[in-house]
Amino acid sequence: MGWLIGRTTVLSDPEKARRKALEKLQSIVDLDDPESLVVPILLDAILMVEAYRGARHQYDLLPELTHSVDALIRELDIVEKSELWAAE
Repeated sequence: MGWLIGRTTVLSDPEKARRKALEKLQSIVDLDDPESLVVPILLDAILMVEAYRGARHQYDLLPELTHSVDALIRELDIVEKSELWAAE
């Protein structure tokens, strides 16, 4: 994989690493079934955050992943509550 970001870049320049990853993700709309690839990654990220939440030894970038997963869950909760209120 020629686009591999690398641990050094991720740790030393996370913004550059994010930009590079976003560039790669631009073509996700061209995939036949992007959800079948993205949803398992999201599930893994959520489970990883929950498994290591409060752990003594944190992995690099786990706090950032935790923040992202928590933001996603908050937004999903808002949508879910909005749908429940609309149904009442």
